[in-house]
Amino acid sequence: MEIWPAIDLRAGRCVRLRQGDYDQETVFAEDPAEMAIHWVQEGARRLHLVDLDGAKEGSPQNLESVRRILQEVDVPCQLGGGVREESTIETLLSIGLKRVIVGTQALKNPDWFANMCSRFPQQLVLGIDARDGMVATGGWLETSQTPALELASQFEKEPVAGIIFTDISTDGMLQGPNLKEMQKMQQAVSLPVIASGGVARVKDVLELAAIPMDGVIIGRALYEKRFSLQEALAAAESVD
Repeated sequence: MEIWPAIDLRAGRCVRLRQGDYDQETVFAEDPAEMAIHWVQEGARRLHLVDLDGAKEGSPQNLESVRRILQEVDVPCQLGGGVREESTIETLLSIGLKRVIVGTQALKNPDWFANMCSRFPQQLVLGIDARDGMVATGGWLETSQTPALELASQFEKEPVAGIIFTDISTDGMLQGPNLKEMQKMQQAVSLPVIASGGVARVKDVLELAAIPMDGVIIGRALYEKRFSLQEALAAAESVD
């Protein structure tokens, strides 16, 4: 199972939110590039970047920070947040991102997303953020009437690189991931599924690997030193 340390960007800084609440922000670093270097030095083989301002505004707002990260580290990076135009996808891939995450627009304009998947095969990731099983959009500020599993199955036959499934109720809360919902998503589709939200202990990593999830994004637990990145990597590798 892949381990993706998260770097959430807001106003050019590295932050974490609780349950996607923009009023519950903790700043962990003034320079996201330095944090990226730190995680790579700790053993990260890939990084998960989120433009929180972009998710709220509908277009990337922290491109300079993203460029600096890509200049400083030599591991695959993926970015989500505010990706709603073809030109945005082109720009993000052109600056060196390995994968681009699309969430809101995939729900609101599925034909467009299917077309983008064909245009950029295996370079787009479907970001599904769920609250009580229903898809949330717009930086988690709105909850739709579309079940998360339904959205996932809609794009199963497209050349999507994978799905990032975030359970909003657990995100940033350090109370453990929603294993039941993660397992349901993993079993519902044949695409690779990366879990996000709630990881607080090495045990959580082991349980997600046992499902088995294809990857897990870890944020606050690493920043608060609940366990080390090396411990997470070792746990993931210990489960066949």
